[in-house]
Amino acid sequence: MAYKLFIPGPIAVSEKTLRAMAQPMIGHRSTDFVALYQALQPELQTLFGTKDAVYISTSSAWGAMEGSIRNVVKAKVLNCMNGAFSDKWYDVSLRCGKQATALKFEWGQPVDPEAVRAELAKGGYDAITLIHNETSTGCMSDLEALMAVIRQFPDVISIVDVVSSFSALSIPKDKLGIDIMITGSQKALALPPGLALLSVSKRALDRATGIQERGYYFDFQEFQKNHENGMTPSTPVIPLIYALKSKLEDIKSEGLEARYARHARLNKTVRDWALAKGFKVFAKEGHGSVTLNCFANTLGYDLPALNKILKSKHNLVIDGGYGKLKGKTFRISNMGDETDATIAALIASLDSALSETPKAAA
Repeated sequence: MAYKLFIPGPIAVSEKTLRAMAQPMIGHRSTDFVALYQALQPELQTLFGTKDAVYISTSSAWGAMEGSIRNVVKAKVLNCMNGAFSDKWYDVSLRCGKQATALKFEWGQPVDPEAVRAELAKGGYDAITLIHNETSTGCMSDLEALMAVIRQFPDVISIVDVVSSFSALSIPKDKLGIDIMITGSQKALALPPGLALLSVSKRALDRATGIQERGYYFDFQEFQKNHENGMTPSTPVIPLIYALKSKLEDIKSEGLEARYARHARLNKTVRDWALAKGFKVFAKEGHGSVTLNCFANTLGYDLPALNKILKSKHNLVIDGGYGKLKGKTFRISNMGDETDATIAALIASLDSALSETPKAAA
C-alpha cells in the first residue's frame, strides 16, 4: 500500500507533477528542448535571486557539491560542519585531493559567523562550504550574517548548499554575494530525486578556468557553454525537467510571499504541537528550520514502533532520527505542497499513534 512521506526528503509528489513527467520524449539537442530549457530560466532566476544562469544537472545535489570543490579550490577549502551532511563535505574535499580544514560545531548548533571570520583571517583559504539548513538536525544557520563575514575575504569563493531551504524562504543569491548556490529536486520543490540546480557567479566561473583537473560532467565551463545554447552538457533527465516546469508554474501561481508564509505557518503548527506534548526542538533556539522540525525524543518513545503504527494504520511515515541521532530525535517535514489541512491530518494521526506507542527500553 502506498503511504505518504513526511520525512525530510524525498517528500510527497503531487499527481499534477507526476502527470507532467509523462509527456512525450523529446531530443535533448532539439529546438523543443532548447525552448523548454530557456522557458525555465526566468522563474529559476527569480527563485535563486540571481541574474546569473541557473544550470540543470542530472544528479543529486551532491554531484554539484563535489563538482564545485573540483572547480574552484586551488589552495585550501574551509568546510563548516554542524551536522551529518555538512560533516560529509569535509570528507568529499579530502577525497577530491584538496587541502581542507574542518571547522566543527556541535550538532544542532548553527555555524558561528565569528568563528568563520577567525579561521578565514588565518589566510590561505580560497573557498568555503556551508549548509544553510542542516537537514540532519533541523538547524538553520544565519546565512545573511555568514555571508557578511565571507564577503570580507575577496579571495574566498562561497559554496552554499540550500537543498532543504530553497523555495521555502527568500535566499537572494546576488544580494548575499553567494558564489555557488546549489539545491536539489526532492526537498521543498516536491519533485522526485535526480535533479540538481546550481547558479554560479562570474568570479567562480573565472576561477574554474584556471583549474585543469575539474573533470567533465560537473565542469562549470561546460555548463555555461551549453547554457548559452539552451542545453545541458550531458543527456538530461527530461521527465524531471517537465516536472520542474510544472512545479515552477505552481510556485508562480501561489506567489513567493504566500509560499514562504505557508512554510513558516505549517512549521510552527508542527512545532507548537510537539512542544505542547513535551518534546523539545533539537536545534538551538531561534535556529530551527522552516521546512522541517527535528525534535529531541525527550519522552522516550520507541520511534521504530511509532513509525510502524503510522505506516500500517495511517499510511504515512516520519523520520526516526539520522546518523548518531537515530532514536534520539525524530524529524517531521512540512515542506513542498503541504497545506493546513494535510498538516492537521498528520497531527491527528500522530496523536492517535502516540497513544499506542510504547516507550523505548532504557
